[in-house]
Amino acid sequence: MIDSKAKIVKTCPLRDEGNEITASSLVRAIWVIAGFISLAVGVIGIFLPIVPTTSPLLLAAFCFSRGSTRINSWLLNHKTFGPPIRNWREHGAISKVAKTQAVIMMSFSVFLVWFIGLPLWVISVQAITLILVAIFLLTRPVPPR
Repeated sequence: MIDSKAKIVKTCPLRDEGNEITASSLVRAIWVIAGFISLAVGVIGIFLPIVPTTSPLLLAAFCFSRGSTRINSWLLNHKTFGPPIRNWREHGAISKVAKTQAVIMMSFSVFLVWFIGLPLWVISVQAITLILVAIFLLTRPVPPR
């Protein structure tokens, strides 16, 4: 059995003379990088209507929970990003406002691909996928007040 705190062997290209990188610190760094990428996508989604916001924020919280307790704590206590993440973690709930915005944006997305003139099969696949996502969203509970 390999200890997760064990030092990486000499054959590792990440090993510097006198500066050994542990396997756990490398994995944590990867989780943090993935968290920041997801957070960036979520923030971009605030401003661009086609890019989702909540899903990447949930993914960022998941990644940070495995990579950095400090960053995870910051995200959970953030005045804008924290409440939807906490509602999902604690209650599996999505606010009415988020549900409404998501369904409107998904409908707009299907209209947009139709307006652009993409093939009918592309529109159909997107519409079916987004209908299933909408059903999932709309069947989630609303967070308690």
